[in-house]
Amino acid sequence: MTKWLGVALLPCADQMRSAIRVQQELAGEHELQPPLAMDGNLPHATVFQGPFVDSLAPERELAGIVGSVSLPKEIRLASTGVVYQPTGWVFLALERTPLLDTLQSAVLAALAPHLDRDAFDTSKDTSRFTESERASYARYGYRYTGDAYAPHITLGRADEQVAFSRRGAGPGRRGAADAAGG
Repeated sequence: MTKWLGVALLPCADQMRSAIRVQQELAGEHELQPPLAMDGNLPHATVFQGPFVDSLAPERELAGIVGSVSLPKEIRLASTGVVYQPTGWVFLALERTPLLDTLQSAVLAALAPHLDRDAFDTSKDTSRFTESERASYARYGYRYTGDAYAPHITLGRADEQVAFSRRGAGPGRRGAADAAGG
């Protein structure tokens, strides 16, 4: 049976509340899905996610990742603004830093051998992906790795026209987002 696992950084509580407010302000009369909440779908910055075989031991692998990368207690990440991502996604884009690249590389090195490649959705329409995103998706079953890595906090998904209209509608540089590193 396939296990789905995501590795993510969680912003501090103030930054989570800020991301929730940004989502609500952007949504207007069109709610972005899923709604972010402090007691439900927490705002987070995904490093990698995918389908894994049963033999994956998440705790052991995550401990190995944390041990292989020197992470500070807090990682300061600057927002670069609200962006639209086909199809229908609205992101709070985060600055791509060398530390995030190193962390994603460590995550991929540890987890890629455990990917359940048979669970990749090969029927997914990737026509609106960039070439790098297509290559990432084919290799890892996840769109945002390597050259295609785009650190972000997902603000939600909406009808394509609604999501497209929200690009750049939100605050520009929102300041720094603190993410716990471990």
